[in-house]
Amino acid sequence: MTAPERALAVIDSGAIERNCLRLRQLLGPDTTLCAVVKADGYGHGAATAARAALTGGAGWLAVATAAEAGELRRAGVEERILVMGALTEPELRDAVAAGADVVAWSPELVAAARSLGGARLHVKLDTGMGRLGTKDTELARSLLSPEVVGVMTHFATADELGDDHFPAQLERFSEFVAQVRADRPDLIAHAANSAATFREPAAHFDMVRCGVAVYGLDPMQADPLARDLEPALSLESWVAALRRFEPGDSAGYGRRWRAAGRTWVATVPIGYGDGWRRGLSGDCDVLIRGRRRPIVGTVSMDNVTVDAGSDPDLEVGDTVTLIGAQGPERILAEEVARRLGTINYEITCGLSPRVRRVTVP
Repeated sequence: MTAPERALAVIDSGAIERNCLRLRQLLGPDTTLCAVVKADGYGHGAATAARAALTGGAGWLAVATAAEAGELRRAGVEERILVMGALTEPELRDAVAAGADVVAWSPELVAAARSLGGARLHVKLDTGMGRLGTKDTELARSLLSPEVVGVMTHFATADELGDDHFPAQLERFSEFVAQVRADRPDLIAHAANSAATFREPAAHFDMVRCGVAVYGLDPMQADPLARDLEPALSLESWVAALRRFEPGDSAGYGRRWRAAGRTWVATVPIGYGDGWRRGLSGDCDVLIRGRRRPIVGTVSMDNVTVDAGSDPDLEVGDTVTLIGAQGPERILAEEVARRLGTINYEITCGLSPRVRRVTVP
């Protein structure tokens, strides 16, 4: 960056495009890639992610809300959009008005959508996620009105290799698809998320719905590079102050860290107000001038403090990388997630609007 910014997320649209090309390589010629761009494209920017994904070979997009579908339409996106979340009646009207497909699992939902005219529905069978959908296969089959263009399910444990639940879900959905296609061979069947797309080709059906992998985040919470995925987001700030600490001097609320010896401490203007979680206090590194430096003291709303060592080789104005690479060193969202006991999705989704996003090709 030409001038320091307190909190900047750099989005590599080319990486999103290449990740989609990589995902397409896993699919047969008759299987469509649906890129999931809900939650503002997992924090990457929905319109940016949508355009890059479509360039990379995605044929559909998926979101969670009617408002998200409307946002994509206003951004000029014309391709098919699937709204996967629960909708109130006004939201259902908005989704249909945006030309989006919607998910249904009850006679009431189907009737409400039919009354609007022009609705395209996907019946959801709950094979074991336990959230939305019907568990009753007979009810699901009874919902297959002319407005229904697809059937779907959602895997709960595709990212847990070797479990028994994923195969059981896949078997149940496969049987359901075979039954409904006896009368409706035109139906689009889809089930796989990113993890299932990598794990089991039999789960691909007519379409896969990939979210996290589109952004170069590993669906198994491991190293995305091992799956030829490229992280598309890096998070940067800058060294705003550099001060010498004497033994016993403290940094941050609660004085939870005190200097054991003479050292220098850098103040970096990013904090939990930007989505850099307080749980990372004293348990995270950043990169400055290609080296890892530990965060010390409590993460506050607007600042973190970093131990620069007794003989610092950095200056005010230096770029600080919180997620991303500097030289051979890198900090992945997966590493940050492990330190917090969570998943990589939450790290990028949790970046607040105060973090400016800039897109690079």
